Amino acid sequence: MSRSAPVWAGLPLFEGIVPEQLERLNLRWTEAGFAPGQMVFDREDPGRDVYFLLSGALLAVYWTEDGREVVYTRIGTGALIGELSAIDGGARSLAIFARAPSRLLQLSEASFRLLIDEVPEIRSRVMRDLVARIRDLTQKAHELSTYSIEQRLCAYLMRLSLQAGSLQPGAVISDAPTHLEIAGSIGANREMVSRSMSRLAKRGAIRTARRKIEILDPDMLSDVL
Repeated sequence: MSRSAPVWAGLPLFEGIVPEQLERLNLRWTEAGFAPGQMVFDREDPGRDVYFLLSGALLAVYWTEDGREVVYTRIGTGALIGELSAIDGGARSLAIFARAPSRLLQLSEASFRLLIDEVPEIRSRVMRDLVARIRDLTQKAHELSTYSIEQRLCAYLMRLSLQAGSLQPGAVISDAPTHLEIAGSIGANREMVSRSMSRLAKRGAIRTARRKIEILDPDMLSDVL
């Protein structure tokens, strides 16, 4: 009789890891579903479990003291979420919402700590991911302090296109973020984003449709920077 696939099968963090390495740890997993708009956890929540996105899409959000929503990032399938609290014991730094019907795999704080203590490759991957995020935040801080709204928008669209797999004429960003999500990500408001998107479309740099952005001229986007 063939054995069923482990619950973590297919998650990038565990790629190439021998199943027996994890089975002996007796990790505590649970699975949960979330409807669009439902909160996975809120900022300042004391919970320390970590999550993996099995299917769907999530959004990481921060609210300023004056109630402005800042969208930090969209979270895709396979991502690890909530590890900062599990590592340092602090409260959640961001709120996480479901953007679409989503299934998440939940791992207890104790199990996650055991995992990174006992499996060196997992520990290295978590560290590399944290370093990559620090570099990304450094780049975004530079853009916020030196770029205009249109320059930030162009840099954002180029990153989205690269994440989608290509930055070339005809590249399509499917399930594109709303203007409100883009505004929160680049430190603008929705009206500014809408005007800048319209200008880029009129110049022939992009074409937009419902939840889709097509990159027509990537050179024009890069020339703005």
